[in-house]
Amino acid sequence: MRTAVVPVEEIFELRWAVLRTGLPRETAIYPEDSRESTFHVAAYDDAGVVRACVTFFPDTMPGEDVAAYRFRGMGSAPEVRGEGYGAAVLRAGLREATVRGAELVWCNGRTSAQGFYEHLGFTATGEEFVVEPSGPHFVFAIKTSVG
Repeated sequence: MRTAVVPVEEIFELRWAVLRTGLPRETAIYPEDSRESTFHVAAYDDAGVVRACVTFFPDTMPGEDVAAYRFRGMGSAPEVRGEGYGAAVLRAGLREATVRGAELVWCNGRTSAQGFYEHLGFTATGEEFVVEPSGPHFVFAIKTSVG
């Protein structure tokens, strides 16, 4: 398995297929994609197929006053879930965000993924909330080695 920072076009098909299943293609385009400071991470299998993806961009976490990156659009192909591809893209993104000066990394993560995030060192903060159409979420955050 290998990870890399890539153009959005490299991860877009997987993002659309996994995170916007059955919805129009444009629903998988994020406003942050066009920002110069945004970066995307892909995880590849041995055949070079993108198996997981995530998008990071500078965004201050509500209630915090430190340099922060937020991530969204994290997903992995259903046939490889549980094989470490999701953890690999997230760890690679954390390293890159740290290099770019992030003291904190956060996301609005699905409540059903709480165990995954906590296993990687994130903490759920605040009250659970609902993001339509995805369902219940928490804000998950982790301090980086810079902070």
